[in-house]
Amino acid sequence: MPAFIDRWKQRVKHLKIEIYAIWLAYRDPRVPLHARLFAACVVGYAFSPIDLIPDPIPILGYLDDLILLPLGIMLALKMIPPHVLAECREQAQNMAQQQKPISRVAAAVIVAVWLLLAAAVVWLWLRLGG
Repeated sequence: MPAFIDRWKQRVKHLKIEIYAIWLAYRDPRVPLHARLFAACVVGYAFSPIDLIPDPIPILGYLDDLILLPLGIMLALKMIPPHVLAECREQAQNMAQQQKPISRVAAAVIVAVWLLLAAAVVWLWLRLGG
């Protein structure tokens, strides 16, 4: 069991470095605009203190952490030019030891999405004669 846990910790550490590399890359003007926009979304979500799908929701709560976020990271890495990504990964190695930044903008967007969904449900309920 300890070997499994060690491998898992290494993968988590690798993902953390990749997120920091994507964060650095989305700020680099050599990265195409579409890749920068996608990378900004992935990084904003990764650094957001609020999940789009809250963790207490059975099964779906961890779906974003286990599937959506790694998939977003993989796609963002494919969009970034390799020479820029190599430079960003070097810088990210140093950043990984520091405290994780928090994206308050992404948190605000996620809260806004939830509020809009709640408003839509209330509107539909009232409209259907609830």
